[in-house]
Amino acid sequence: MAENEGSGAAEKLTFLLIGAGIGATLALLFAPKSGRELRDDIADYTKRGVDAAGERAKEIGERASELYGTASARAQDAYGAAAGRVSDAYGTAREKVVAGADTVSEVASRQKEQIAAAIEAGKQAYREEKRKATGEGEQA
Repeated sequence: MAENEGSGAAEKLTFLLIGAGIGATLALLFAPKSGRELRDDIADYTKRGVDAAGERAKEIGERASELYGTASARAQDAYGAAAGRVSDAYGTAREKVVAGADTVSEVASRQKEQIAAAIEAGKQAYREEKRKATGEGEQA
């Protein structure tokens, strides 16, 4: 809302300066002076108007430079904060992935041991059954 008020004030000032310039020019044109005096007065007022416009442009340029500096600093701060958050999130996610991989590796190792034990038990049962079958065939 403050931005609208500021631009309204700048706009009003601009219209005031334009109106003053037009009024001064008309006053000079209708004033009872010689042509040379009138031209000199018009030149003086024109130079003053150009100088005032240049000064105002300089002020606006300085203000724009200040605003750019402020916006740039805020953008850099926001970028730094976002980069920090992303880095933190990456570190946390990496830690969780490493912990998950360790858990999966541990579970796989246990499963491997259980499967190896089951295979060995199956082999043992096969050997025992084969021995029983071979032993029974010899008795008959």
